[in-house]
Amino acid sequence: MTRAGWWAPARAGAGAIAPSLGRLLLLLVVEALWLTPAGGPRLPLPGFGRDGLSQEALAAAFAAQEEISPDLLAIPGVVGTAVGLRAGDRPVVMVYLEYAAVHGLPASFAGYPLVREVTGRITALGDLPLPAAASGPIDPRGPFPRPVPIGVSTGRTGVTAGTIGARVTDGRRTYALSNNHVFANRNEANLGDNVIQPGVADGGSDPEHAFGTLADFEEIGFCRALACPENRVDGAIAETSPDQLAAATPSNGYGAPRTGTEEVSLMLAVQKYGRTTGLTRGKVTGINAILDVNYRTGRARFVDQIVITGQGFSAGGDSGSLIVTDGRGRKDRRPVGLLFAGSPNTTIANPIDLVLDRFGVTVDAG
Repeated sequence: MTRAGWWAPARAGAGAIAPSLGRLLLLLVVEALWLTPAGGPRLPLPGFGRDGLSQEALAAAFAAQEEISPDLLAIPGVVGTAVGLRAGDRPVVMVYLEYAAVHGLPASFAGYPLVREVTGRITALGDLPLPAAASGPIDPRGPFPRPVPIGVSTGRTGVTAGTIGARVTDGRRTYALSNNHVFANRNEANLGDNVIQPGVADGGSDPEHAFGTLADFEEIGFCRALACPENRVDGAIAETSPDQLAAATPSNGYGAPRTGTEEVSLMLAVQKYGRTTGLTRGKVTGINAILDVNYRTGRARFVDQIVITGQGFSAGGDSGSLIVTDGRGRKDRRPVGLLFAGSPNTTIANPIDLVLDRFGVTVDAG
């Protein structure tokens, strides 16, 4: 169930609700719908971290973004929207563009500025050409002795290469976590298929380099004609064992992620270790993102996503990387998202709690 369309701002004229009363009633309705839909409770609203904005202010910003998003996404060159922050810790609606010369965009909506940002096309990173990897003494593209670390090259036959995100567990079995388009070849794999390390593009072969078997994946719903089903997770798990898969990155990474996840917030400092770019750092600049993502087999719309800005944070082959906090003490290395798409200056991730809940697993910190 999407939150789009729940919020219609009061407008002047006959029958309009007084702004203060209308806004109060609106926020109560929006928050109630978000937190307690039919079918069970939702995840808590993500926060704004240091800016101190209330849950009500956040809910209203989400509602405005979702109200205008269908019209914006119908404009050629618009690839997505999100809620972000600008000067004075003011919530804004981010509008992501394939190119700068996009016409027909309003300056604001329902009192929220619409801020344009040129990202280019948003593409599943496992479907992009694989650039040269970052240089260093440890090459995450290469084969590793068992148990292999997380954050290194992986895939299935038919997939060039992606990244092992994390070791996860349901309390009885051990799994490797990555994307559908890395482990399940964009819905085309069969349960029980081998996954390998390294990926095919990095010299891996099946069955010689198999370290697990595909156990489950969330099917991606692709746009057809005028209909775009909503996706939230590009994820898959492969059953393996602690003898085959370790819980930490190579020694030049961030180490082992923590089991407890972190609630995403704007301007949250994050890091990741991936097959192509290794260890990189960035900040969350958009939440509740609604985006059209391009795959080799078509276009898919994703909602409730995380946007991370930073040149060089990710590149082709980093799909499946686990994004964790970049903090101190107990706030360091807490899982935030599962990287799956992006552009040269933008990275997109599924909220990690959505991914873990989908597969009924937790991050295994070893």
